[in-house]
Amino acid sequence: MPVLRRVLAGVVGAVTTSVVRGVLDQQAPGGQARWTRTNHRGEPVSMLEGPAVAAGLLAGLAVGAPNARGAAALTVATGAAAAFGIVDDLAEDTTARRKGLKGHLGALAHGELTTGGLKVLGIGVGALAAAALATPRRDDVSTAGRLVDIGTSGALIALSANLVNLLDLRPGRALKAATLVAGPLALAPGAGGGAGAAIGGTAYSALDEDLAETDMLGDGGANALGAALGTALVLSAPRPLRLAALVATAALTVASEKVSFTQVIESTPVLREIDAWGRRPVHTPPAR
Repeated sequence: MPVLRRVLAGVVGAVTTSVVRGVLDQQAPGGQARWTRTNHRGEPVSMLEGPAVAAGLLAGLAVGAPNARGAAALTVATGAAAAFGIVDDLAEDTTARRKGLKGHLGALAHGELTTGGLKVLGIGVGALAAAALATPRRDDVSTAGRLVDIGTSGALIALSANLVNLLDLRPGRALKAATLVAGPLALAPGAGGGAGAAIGGTAYSALDEDLAETDMLGDGGANALGAALGTALVLSAPRPLRLAALVATAALTVASEKVSFTQVIESTPVLREIDAWGRRPVHTPPAR
């Protein structure tokens, strides 16, 4: 893919994110209060960053997609993750004690459909549909082999969406992680370069307000970022690398049920420094 097109994808993602965030600030659906939550400091923070990031991703990915099939896959995965994530953000029953994949899947097993469970189903279906779009039929691959590829690729997209959301617990963390993965994708040759650039541009545009702790991604923005990253990997990476990424995301997802990512990051010097970069110190009050 031409370098200019990758640059354009990043610029479109960044500009769209900024413009949509400004519009939402003036005309928040349902009012600002509906999108306001309390962060880890006990301070108010807006989740309007989420739909703005989703819009930036969709616009940038449309420019950076390698072809029509790639564009459709990226749009389906990112759009489904954003839509079901926003539903969970706005309609979640905060009195219920259902947390994480284990909690929501457990509720589903007992016939209870939580908004988190609906999100798991919606993102899963969107991920499988995106994987099917991204996996063309080939004469040298059997139908069974293609179905295996679709299943593993769909799992990678869905788990990537969940993993980025698990990182959205401190300002800037999820955006930094997404950028660290998107950067090599944007620079490497292959079909995922434009998508990587779009993800990087979108994340960069949202980073300042996220680090300032006035905005947060919420499930809508974080799930959309993760789904876009997973789909970009599916489009660009060979099968062994996709399988390795699937194993890694699955292992981290399972580990998250037992281990606090925040504790691991804070106890690892390099990760702690990267995580804290640009963030307001713990005991510093917000700028007025």
